[in-house]
Amino acid sequence: MAAPYRSRDGLSARPVGYGGNSDEIQLRIDPMHSDFDDEVTGLRKQVRRLRDVAQEIETEATFQNDFLNQLQMTLTKAQAGVKNNMKRLNKSIIWEGSSHVMHVVLFALLLFFLVYFWSKLSRK
Repeated sequence: MAAPYRSRDGLSARPVGYGGNSDEIQLRIDPMHSDFDDEVTGLRKQVRRLRDVAQEIETEATFQNDFLNQLQMTLTKAQAGVKNNMKRLNKSIIWEGSSHVMHVVLFALLLFFLVYFWSKLSRK
C-alpha cells in the first residue's frame, strides 16, 4: 500500500485504492494527537482559499467570454463595412472608368472635327 501523505502529525490524506474514484481522498485522523480543531480550521482556510480562487477563475472566464463576444461583433461589423465599401468602390470605378472613356471619345471627336475644319480651311 502507498505511504500516506501527511499534512501534519494528526491528519493524513492518501489516495483511494484501485477500486475507488480517483477524485476521492481518504482522511485518517491519528487519535494520538488532539489538534483536531487546528486541523479543521486549517482545512476550512484551505477550502475558503480554493473557493476564492474558483470565484476569481469564474470572473476571469466571464470577462474573457464577454471580451471575445464583443470582439466578434466588432469584426462582424468591420467585415460588413468593408464589404459595403468594396461595393461602393467597384461602382465608383465602373462609373469613373466609363466617364473616362466618354471623355476620351469626346476629345477624339473634337480633335477629328478640328482637323477636318482646318483641312477644309487650308484648301481654300
